[in-house]
Formats: sequence, C-alpha cells, structure tokens
Amino acid sequence: MPFTSFLDYLNLEKNYSKHTSIAYHKDLEGFREFASSEFDFSEINNVSYAIIRSWIVKLVDDGISNSTINRKVSSLRTYYKFLLKIGDLEVSPLAKHKVLKTAKKLQVPFSEKEIDNVLEILKEEDSFVGLRNKLIVELFYSTGIRRGELVNLKLNDISDSQKTIKVLGKRNKERIIPLLPSVLNTIASYLECRKSLSSIKDIHYLFLTEKGAKIYETLVYRVINNYFSKASEKVKRSPHILRHSFATHMLNEGADIKSVKELLGHSSLASTQIYANNSISKLKQVYKNAHPRNSK
Repeated sequence: MPFTSFLDYLNLEKNYSKHTSIAYHKDLEGFREFASSEFDFSEINNVSYAIIRSWIVKLVDDGISNSTINRKVSSLRTYYKFLLKIGDLEVSPLAKHKVLKTAKKLQVPFSEKEIDNVLEILKEEDSFVGLRNKLIVELFYSTGIRRGELVNLKLNDISDSQKTIKVLGKRNKERIIPLLPSVLNTIASYLECRKSLSSIKDIHYLFLTEKGAKIYETLVYRVINNYFSKASEKVKRSPHILRHSFATHMLNEGADIKSVKELLGHSSLASTQIYANNSISKLKQVYKNAHPRNSK
C-alpha cells in the first residue's frame, strides 16, 4: 500500500484513530491520482507547489467547499512534515501556502429551557430504552463528551466512589469528568434495567441496544434528533449541539475557559474559544440592558 510508513506513523506515533488515518490516505491518493493523470507524476514526494495549486483550482472548479479543500491540503501538509522528519524531503512544497478563507459557521446551542423540556419528557422513563436514552441526553449535557466517546464508554469507566467518568478522547488521551448526583442516579437505574436484557453480546460497554450489542453513532444521533425535535425549533439537533450547549452554558455561568477546555478534551484553547463567543454575546446583551448610561 502506498504511504504505508506514513500511515504507520499516524497510527503508532501520533495515535490517530483508524477513521482519521483512512481519511488522510484517501486525501493523499486523490492528490496522487491528480498528479499522475495531469502531470505524469506517479510519486508526490517531490512535486512543486504549482502542481498542488493546480489541484486546489480543480477542486474549487468541482464545487468542493473551501473548508473541505483546506482539510485535504492539511493532509498533504502533514505528509510532507513526516517526510521532513525522516529526512526524505528538505523543503515542504506547502511551506508558503495560505489556507483558503472560509465562512465561520455559527453553532446555535440549545437553550436551558429546551434542554429542561427534553429532560421533562424523559423524566418518567423506566423501560430499558427509555432509561438508556435519558442517560444519553444527561451525559451529553452534563459532561460535554463527543458522540464517539459516548459510544465507546465502558462499565469500568464509571467510578461511583469518585463520582467521575473516564473518557478516552482523540489520540487516545484520557480525561476524568465529574458526574452530577442526578446523572449517577440515572446510571444506577439504567444498569439495573440493563440486567433484564435476555442476552448481552458486548458486556463491557455501557450503552447497548435491546439486543445487547454496543450502540452505534447513527443510533445516538437519532436519539438526540428525535427528542429535541419535540422541544426545539432549531434546524440542527445533534449530539455536537449538546456538547456546544454544555460549553456555552458553563461559560455563561462563570466557568473558567481553561477548565472548560480540559472538560471538553481540547488540545488548544483556540478550539474552546468558539464557545466563549456565545458567552460574550450574552454578556454584551446583559451590559446593554443593565448599564444605566445605555438609555442615555
């Protein structure tokens, strides 16, 4: 397989997920095929920036979004950094490349009222599926974890004595997140009901289907979209919006942005800053409404 050593580097040294490595490989293959068909380059290690620029122009002409193009170029950049690292390249052809401008997408979080309405709908659930779905919603909103992280939670990740949950994030980085008493109660009720399943295939995993198999990401999305469609008019109703809501509401209530960064599992503060923007908007509105000089 082309790029084998690079992919091994991503998997073994950088601890990238299998999904991420596949995406990198696909991007590199796409560029290699372009360079081969258009410029007769079967290898891309020593291509000029002019060839990469031609590829970018073609992607734009094909209607590919700037954000997707930036991601594809980022895959190339990482590959060339790897070649520099092992001494197979002296200068990256992307050394002076500037990313394409993209429009910032404003993620609109759920309001506290919308979340309260969903939790009210789930309040009386006592069936296996009902309790599982209730716990999914509560965990997303009380911890801010990602969908993939939730799907892969295991029973031994929960500590009753410490009142915490251990989450395995991107690049296999672990973080410990506190659990609210209400969430611990829901976990206890769910686990009790879980025992009633006729068979359990994936016994170590926390969240299961009715057939005892580990839940999957599409199912989690459907759960969130279904319940929030009953309580929210927002077009986008996904697990990520609940993660966004967790961060925004924490910051609105005065949480330190560095603490929120750790809870979310971000590698840099810049990733968390997007959530702070919503808090700043709220502060501006409060300031506008409350300052005595504003009416003048």
